[in-house]
Amino acid sequence: MTFYKKTVLFFCLLLCFSFKAVKKNTFFIHFNHYAGNAPFSLGNTYHNALGQPFTVSNFKYYISNVRLQKNDGTFFSCTESFLIDEREEESKRINIHNVPDGTYTAVEFIIGVDSAHNCNGLQAGALDPVNGMFWAWNTGYIFMKIEGLYFSNTNQQKKIEYHIGGYKAPNNSIRKVHLDFKGARAALYSGSAAVFLKADVLQIFTQPKNIDFLLMPSVTELHNATLVADNYADMFSYLDIKNNP
Repeated sequence: MTFYKKTVLFFCLLLCFSFKAVKKNTFFIHFNHYAGNAPFSLGNTYHNALGQPFTVSNFKYYISNVRLQKNDGTFFSCTESFLIDEREEESKRINIHNVPDGTYTAVEFIIGVDSAHNCNGLQAGALDPVNGMFWAWNTGYIFMKIEGLYFSNTNQQKKIEYHIGGYKAPNNSIRKVHLDFKGARAALYSGSAAVFLKADVLQIFTQPKNIDFLLMPSVTELHNATLVADNYADMFSYLDIKNNP
């Protein structure tokens, strides 16, 4: 075999090994909205921790900076932002592409949009202002929006409106979530895996701060935003995982 042929063969083998080493696995995260232990639906009547009845007409939030934790403690990171919208079923399943081979045991993400993307001005995709999640007056993103009606003591319908955002101290409403798979494993080896998470909408209005609709029916700027953010910080929990769904 000539030197030229040997060189070509060497580079072909090197290229093959390179393609073999880079696996394009996909990790799906399904967000399932609940009200307590029952599936959540827009327009249904629910009660907060104080027993006040309310309905929701609009509910959406940002999930960003997803990190998948391997069983050796290392992480794979995705810096993309995803907008989860109750009115758009497809938005409740996000896809993390090009995940390296490995066994994964936990997932992390932030609720909101990190400071870097908040400071980049108007953007496209999930961060496009057309989605109604950008404060023009404050040059920043709304991390969570929930709107609807509550019934007052005189049984009158009144508006509730919570637009939660802010990334600077002391009004930083970004919250980090870490969810362990409780002994289950996402085995990603030339395939895919899906984790199913529960998001309890009622948690937005309770623990550590019970929201009284009569006293605080609206939060649409930085004041009191962190109170609501502290509530939604633990609204997520792990449900199930499936390999190669």
